[in-house]
Amino acid sequence: MIIKDLEDIRNKIDDNDREIITLLKKRQDLVKQAAVAKKNLGLSAYSQDREAYVLSHCEELALENELPKGFLKDVMKRVLRESYKLCSGTDFNFPRMLKEDGDVVIVGGNGGMGRIFANYFENSGYKVFSFGHRGWDKAPEYLKSAKIVIVSVPIDITIDIIKKLSPMLREDQILCDFTSVKAPIVEAMMKYHKGPVLGLHPMFGPDVKSLVKQVVVTVPERDEKASEFLVEQLRIWGATICKCSAKEHDDAMAIIQALRHFSTYSYGTFLQKLAPDLEKLKSLSSPIYRLELMMVGRLFAQDPRLYADIIMSSKHNSDLIENFVNSIKAELEVVKNADVDTFTERFLKTRDFFGKFAEESLAESGSILAKLQDERK
Repeated sequence: MIIKDLEDIRNKIDDNDREIITLLKKRQDLVKQAAVAKKNLGLSAYSQDREAYVLSHCEELALENELPKGFLKDVMKRVLRESYKLCSGTDFNFPRMLKEDGDVVIVGGNGGMGRIFANYFENSGYKVFSFGHRGWDKAPEYLKSAKIVIVSVPIDITIDIIKKLSPMLREDQILCDFTSVKAPIVEAMMKYHKGPVLGLHPMFGPDVKSLVKQVVVTVPERDEKASEFLVEQLRIWGATICKCSAKEHDDAMAIIQALRHFSTYSYGTFLQKLAPDLEKLKSLSSPIYRLELMMVGRLFAQDPRLYADIIMSSKHNSDLIENFVNSIKAELEVVKNADVDTFTERFLKTRDFFGKFAEESLAESGSILAKLQDERK
């Protein structure tokens, strides 16, 4: 009898799940309609105010229905993420911010990043021409009607490509780049091109499904007004724009990218030398270590040339990494001497440096780790 009762309850749960799925499908259909309306109004794919309203409204409904705090908010964040992906795919069209005639040329457009932006430009009504090292014979033809010219090639050949490209450019064409280093690249664009110059750095990899809430750094170096439409185009696609100078960008990237990637690379190569049983490490790991191990695995699943370019792109990076290594040596002495007092003093001093961010990080990471634990088999 108990088994029969349980089966009946499970059948009712299954019926309820079907209703939820049907409602989610209806919501997706409405999202598609809203996306078309936003395009006609020239609105961005992402609205921070709208997202905030949806999440807060759902929390109110959750409390009214005695659901656990944060439960519905977590569900709706995933629903919203799928909505953004739905309205940023290859079938969705965006408003075109350039009101005059003008095409887009992407040098290196056959790479991962180039393909992402080529799709977005095409979905916004631009004609896009892409070529790599084999397409230079057609470059003059492609550039005839271009308004935007983007260099998306490895860092170590970017300046050479700019030099090769510059004699074919007109002064009314906007020259951009996608490199993770700005100062020398922007300097080269300023030197070899007489027209508008806009440095760009998409802060994401080629595996993203949507540009919504993805950060794109802009470094407007010459005739910022001429490229305002392009920055607005990025916003329309949903990107978060961070405007800064080339020096500000490179100083930050030395920490955000070069130092971080070096640390991950070094940890991974050290593990390779230790050769532990990775399956055993995974089975024994806490959620936080599993996340760290995943980030190491993620790096080594990608192109080594890409990370070498980022880490070795400047002497500033190597100097910073050297200071980091020396700092680790100093901390090693504290551990070797079992100097708990010094360790505690430095720990608390660093906590003061992080301030409120430390508490915010504890709360936010707890939410992330809970989701990761849900994925565990």
